Amino acid sequence: MSALKYWLWLAELRGLNNQTRLALLRHFGTPEDVFYADTGELLLTEGITREQALALENRDLSAADAILADCQRLNQRIVTIQDAEYPGRLKNIYDPPCLLYIRGHLPSFDEEAAVAVVGTRGCTPYGVACAERLGYGLASAGAVVVSGLARGIDAAASRGALLAGGIAVGVAGCGLDVYYPAENRGLYEDIAAAGALLSEYPPGARPDGRHFPVRNRILSGLSVATLVVEAPERSGALITASTALEQGRDVFAVPGPIDAPASAGCNRLIQDGAGLVTEAWDLLREYAERFPAKLHREEAREIPRTLGYQARQKKEEPRLVPPSTSAAELGLTDDQIVLLRLLDAEEPALVDDLIEQSGIPTRRVLSALTVLEVDDLIRQHSGKRYTRIVSLKE
Repeated sequence: MSALKYWLWLAELRGLNNQTRLALLRHFGTPEDVFYADTGELLLTEGITREQALALENRDLSAADAILADCQRLNQRIVTIQDAEYPGRLKNIYDPPCLLYIRGHLPSFDEEAAVAVVGTRGCTPYGVACAERLGYGLASAGAVVVSGLARGIDAAASRGALLAGGIAVGVAGCGLDVYYPAENRGLYEDIAAAGALLSEYPPGARPDGRHFPVRNRILSGLSVATLVVEAPERSGALITASTALEQGRDVFAVPGPIDAPASAGCNRLIQDGAGLVTEAWDLLREYAERFPAKLHREEAREIPRTLGYQARQKKEEPRLVPPSTSAAELGLTDDQIVLLRLLDAEEPALVDDLIEQSGIPTRRVLSALTVLEVDDLIRQHSGKRYTRIVSLKE
């Protein structure tokens, strides 16, 4: 842990950019060696200016100690570019972050078919439905779904992946304890439980417009492909697509109506050679041979009735469920049956308690609870607590 304070000192020191930090690491080997170097030694680093060398004379470690304390309090880990856990796929881009703050379980990205799903915040119902459906399809087939945690397309794709019981990863443009946008707080928590949250910014770092374009290189860098679901002609999602191409990644896009401004960017990407996607396997078939143990076409799995454009175009009458019914009549899975039997009708139960009592993995518990709530069989209360609406016959 003591060596980390030098990483944090280097990462947070004012007057340096990421390329300068990487150059210092190449020259000296470790941040600790940078910390103890004199000005003359520092000036031997390729590309460093005298102003930057003078900035490095600030050897105050108090900010680093405070960040370490915050990480311990908030259950965040720090992975540096020299750690074995740091994804090699990300390390090999032009401008990899020197370190990452992590909540949750970081997938072994170099062994995963990870797909960045991006799009506009000002999305249409068509875009939201496509993102949910594709997020679900990608995760069902074994891919890791990576998003930027923004409202709109990012959030919809992550919801779809979680509903499928898959792995979702969110890359934030702020500290992981700063929920942005605030409406996605529950999504942050679900992703941390079922996958991982990542950021190159320390706890407490506020959202900044400059952070998000920089954050996008991590989204595409972690992934084998970037999928743009809905984007107008001028959209941050198109910047991510451009970055992905610069990194040697593949780019795919979802077509939209030819007269829809929200799809103009996607339609142009397809004209320029991006792969056209209308279902998850359109994209994943390109990687099936590369990840044979990970990817499998899920033709048998039914897309939930709540996903898809038609589901958003007409309101369904609420399904009337008898207060007491059988699992067979409801078509429940084994996980759903176990959880429904654990829930009480009046006393809400915490998700963590349900995970412990059921012995079911976290991702499957979250997926089962989502489906049960959608089907009006359970009710969610504040603090991610649940009660049952129906009871099962023995």
